[in-house]
Amino acid sequence: MKKNDTSPTHAQTGDDNLDTIKVEIFVQKSFAPLELSSIVTVLQAANKIRGETVFSWRFVSDHPGLLQGNGGMIIRAEPSIVDYGLADWMIIIGSEHCDPKAWLSRLRAMQRVNRPVALLSDAATAYIRGTQSSEHAATTHWRDIIVLKEAGYFPKLSTRLSETSKCITTSAGSGATIEFVLSSIAEHMTHYELAELGSQFLLETIRNGMSEQPKGVSYNSAMFDRNIGQAIHIMEQNLTEALPTHEIADEVGISLRHLERMFKLTLGVSPARFYKKLRLNKAREMIDGSKMGLIHIAMATGFASTSSLSSAYRKEFGCSPTEVRSAKRNPNQ
Repeated sequence: MKKNDTSPTHAQTGDDNLDTIKVEIFVQKSFAPLELSSIVTVLQAANKIRGETVFSWRFVSDHPGLLQGNGGMIIRAEPSIVDYGLADWMIIIGSEHCDPKAWLSRLRAMQRVNRPVALLSDAATAYIRGTQSSEHAATTHWRDIIVLKEAGYFPKLSTRLSETSKCITTSAGSGATIEFVLSSIAEHMTHYELAELGSQFLLETIRNGMSEQPKGVSYNSAMFDRNIGQAIHIMEQNLTEALPTHEIADEVGISLRHLERMFKLTLGVSPARFYKKLRLNKAREMIDGSKMGLIHIAMATGFASTSSLSSAYRKEFGCSPTEVRSAKRNPNQ
């Protein structure tokens, strides 16, 4: 992120410090509070370490006034006016009701004056889905990457933490937001200041955007016994055609009885039940995030038919896939 000659004037922003790097945080209803608080916390900490206001920020929205995030956090947002008062850096955070029509014009305005824009998680997904560009690399949270690849043709979609093209950065967001902001402001901090920031957030290293995202439960290796982690990894790699549990045990190199005992002791469920949960979670992501037919979703998640998927889905989540999609089409009913 660089402050350039086309940054807003004092008259536009009302900020007394002309050297301050101005950050605009675009929020929508049911915004992701983790992403918002991560951005603000990093910028506050950076100002404190420098002993001066290096960064200032404001919240803007297509629904100005009081906005409630997912989980109850409430903020006050200013109105977003397409070409007025452009900041030095714009960050669009994720939301359960992410509507790219609300911020796409302002994003284009930022592009025209060569100022950076970052889209996190849901916002990145909406942008990728809306543009469907095959020319430039892009990324988002890995759970949405699965859905996007199943639903469309996105050859440049990567699993990195962030990708940048023509001033637009798409990012995984979520829990990686702190590292994303730290790496984005690094050029404005000394090495010592950046190390101090990392220390404050208990980070031994700050991953850059080229780092790969974890791709599933099994990648959190420190949380599991090696054998359980390996078994989960095998399950995650075989969601389309579910393997018999004894084959998983054979691949891990332990007996079926030992595998079942370890799962019960560590995770409280049998390997078969855990495997089915993984498949249903993938089905839910595809049902909620794509327009794929239920028969194709059933096949992609290892269910023999739409009826078997619907039955398992209702038992797990309390409603059928058809009801989920109907509710999305008619949100006010």
